[in-house]
Amino acid sequence: MRNAVATAAALPPDVRLMNAVSALLVAALLATAAWAALRWVVRLPAFNLRAVQVEGDVSRNSVASLRANALPRLQGSFLSMNLAEGRRAFEAVPWVRQAKLTRVWPMRLKVTLEEHRAAAYWEARADGADAATEASTERALVNSFGEVFHANLGDVEDESLPLLAGPAHAAGSMLAMWRALTPAARQLGDSVERLDLSGRGSWRATLGSGAVIELGRGADADVVQRFGRFAHTITQVTGTYRSPLQAADLRHADGYAVRLRGVTTTETTGKPVTRKR
Repeated sequence: MRNAVATAAALPPDVRLMNAVSALLVAALLATAAWAALRWVVRLPAFNLRAVQVEGDVSRNSVASLRANALPRLQGSFLSMNLAEGRRAFEAVPWVRQAKLTRVWPMRLKVTLEEHRAAAYWEARADGADAATEASTERALVNSFGEVFHANLGDVEDESLPLLAGPAHAAGSMLAMWRALTPAARQLGDSVERLDLSGRGSWRATLGSGAVIELGRGADADVVQRFGRFAHTITQVTGTYRSPLQAADLRHADGYAVRLRGVTTTETTGKPVTRKR
């Protein structure tokens, strides 16, 4: 061993460099050959997928339709398939929110799906537009996580879903606001059928009865509290005048103004002021 080391050290520098380069070339050739052999092996028919097992939420898509829409986009064999690309193939199917792919020996692919659960309809409004401006006529859906997704609206079975219309990327906060306003609306024996948010942050609620409530701007908690106070007192006003509510404006500092059918009323900290229509 010592003789070999001494002999190598005695070689001229150019010879030692040539030997090192040769060793590197041989190592590179061996690595390339091994890589090519591995790619050839994983493409053998023996490693082709034999079955795709679909689990989880499949209420919106049958197993047959999932396979028909997603399987043609899968590339590679059991060993060579890119699972991230496979996941995207399944998530491109309508109503599929998330997909998790797992290799299961021998030669099976397990797919676990989570579907969207529609919580509201969605209309995006251009930035800077106010609540009175028409939103996009193209509707989408908002799931229970506040995420916008596109699917066939005719597949929605819940006819009571609200409509949210606001700036792009505001769907999550708007769904949270709708949920926060719902208890007060129930006190009125009503529901928030539509919720608008302007580009300047002003809220407007349209109730199932058709009444339009201008909620104004401010922190979400302030808006919810404002609507709660309104819901707690408005029945006294409608009961006094025995007329249904048509509109209300809660943007006043000392109270709110309401419009009843045939009557206009301004509710303050004192007595209401009425103007016949």
